[in-house]
Amino acid sequence: MAMRVAPSFEQLEKLSGTRDADLIARRYVDPALNRGRGAQTNKGSRFDRQSREEFDDGWGQVEDLKPFETIEHVERAKSIITRNESPDIGFDRSINAYRGCEHGCSYCFARPTHGYLGHSAGLEFERDIYVKANAVDLLRRELADKRYKPKPIAMGTNTDPYQPAERQHKLTRGILELLLETRHPVTITTKSALVVRDLDILKPLAEQNLVRVALSITSMDHILSRKMEPRASTPEKRLEAVRLLSEAGIPTTVMAAPMIPAINDMELERILDAAAAQGAVGANAILLRLPGEVRDIFREWLLRHFPDRVSHVMSLVRDTRGGKDNDPNFGTRFVGEGPYATLLRQRVDLAKARYKLDRPIAPLRTDLFTPPTVDDGQMTLF
Repeated sequence: MAMRVAPSFEQLEKLSGTRDADLIARRYVDPALNRGRGAQTNKGSRFDRQSREEFDDGWGQVEDLKPFETIEHVERAKSIITRNESPDIGFDRSINAYRGCEHGCSYCFARPTHGYLGHSAGLEFERDIYVKANAVDLLRRELADKRYKPKPIAMGTNTDPYQPAERQHKLTRGILELLLETRHPVTITTKSALVVRDLDILKPLAEQNLVRVALSITSMDHILSRKMEPRASTPEKRLEAVRLLSEAGIPTTVMAAPMIPAINDMELERILDAAAAQGAVGANAILLRLPGEVRDIFREWLLRHFPDRVSHVMSLVRDTRGGKDNDPNFGTRFVGEGPYATLLRQRVDLAKARYKLDRPIAPLRTDLFTPPTVDDGQMTLF
């Protein structure tokens, strides 16, 4: 049983911070359950017509979800390059070879997308991983299209391209091999030190100014990091990856994201300082976002790990979101509004200047692109 019938989060927030906070957490959230996962519960998809909630009726023990079981689903995708027109995102196309992410970050903004597959945004998002087995073949066909115009492809925008499944399936590596073959620009965002496995591909891409890598580091405290990102690489491993990438000549930046008020925001300068010492050339920070089901999953996480801070953290979050738990509007959703958000932006700017992480980075080249060949068994007409 993942969670007993509990009062509303609004009621719990009023009680948090009191001497009964730990009792509340022990009563309604069992830390022993789903160890190694970020989500605590597994509420059904928001598209389900009916909802079910497990509870102990006294007749026997409700069977728990197996905490470490990961289920992989092989998917034959119809397309691989995803387009977007968001005005506050610096790319117009991306690739996600996997759906779901085993890293298990409770605050992951991508969790609600699992609802389109009929899955929960909770445990199923990090347990049911979809593997697009034909990703490389699809990409070859899409890049070979005579109408295709090259622009940097972003990887790691929804789910991590170097999550644990990549060790076996190597889809990210196959995609990078094809991008090197075609001399196509790419950006990578990851929380995994596994990225250094592909230095043999990333280095020649970098020599032609075709790649940039961003390592997301949320905390320098390995205990807090394990709570926030149960199955991601440790902070030390990620910093080592920054060093190895930088030494190989690959432009590497650090993402202090997300910054969670009263949880890890005090570490901002320390993260940027450590990354700069390892050779990072740029940095950025993103304020916590809680779209859709992520709100309740994150609040369950708070109740599980920081029961005395639930009310305080959520109050600060609302101060940056116009009194709401989330702001989906372009232009403000990543940075927030209000005094706290303004102060955070000022801290980021000052830290970047202090550690020389505000140097201009040359745009990736697109003029080197050479379309791949596709053997479809047909002769060309011209």
